[in-house]
Parts: sequence; structure tokens; C-alpha cells
Amino acid sequence: MTVVSSLWASVQGDPVFMRRVNGWLTIFWVVMIPVSLATGWVSSVVYVSALSLWALVSGHWSAWQAARVEVAQQEEMRRREEEDLAGNVVDRLVQETDVAATATATAGDDPPIAPPGWYKRPGGHQWWTGTHWGPAGLA
Repeated sequence: MTVVSSLWASVQGDPVFMRRVNGWLTIFWVVMIPVSLATGWVSSVVYVSALSLWALVSGHWSAWQAARVEVAQQEEMRRREEEDLAGNVVDRLVQETDVAATATATAGDDPPIAPPGWYKRPGGHQWWTGTHWGPAGLA
């Protein structure tokens, strides 16, 4: 039984395989419609019962797979919300370059160093961008 369960687990984890299986099963059941009408199986209680059971199982299986995907998406979203991507980028820049980390400026603070091409106006309240004077907080 462990071989079957391990095979089932590996098959379920492969979305390409599952898509192919479900596609072929869909084609099979579409082909079975005219076959069952031509052979008279539709009037058989056993055939209709088996078909109903298949519909029940496949419907629940599809809903279960969709719920698994939704749970995985929610976990990924939660992990991304908890991850400090900007902080990780800054830490890596500090480690791999000669840039030093500084405290975050608040609104209205002058940047410690003017960006390239910017010049500080005497009095320190605005920066020259090369085309116009801008407020210090936008640098």
C-alpha cells in the first residue's frame, strides 16, 4: 500500500500530469456520451449509478484541489507580507558594496548628500534639480 500512496502523492504534486489526466478523462467522457446512447447503456441503472458516482467523486476532487491551491496561495501571500524585501536589499547592498546604511530621513529633512546634479540653495530649504528648484523632502 505504501507504493500506491507514494505514487499517488508524487502524481498529485505534479500539476502538468494532473492537467493531462483530467484532459484525457474529459475527452473519454465526451466520447462516451454517444457510445452510451448508441448502446442503450443510458437506460441501465448500473451505468447511470456508476456515472453519478464518478460525477460526485470528480466534483469533490476538483473542489478539494482548488482549495489546496487557494491555501498555498494564501500561505505564499502571508510569507511575502512578512518578508522585508526592501530591508534585505539594503542589507545585501551594504554587504556587497562600499555603501553605508544610514537612518531613514523624515519628511522635511534635508538629505545628507545632494543627489548627482542637485545643488543645495543657500538657506537649505530647496534643491536645484538642473531645471527647477524643488523642496528638500523630494530629494
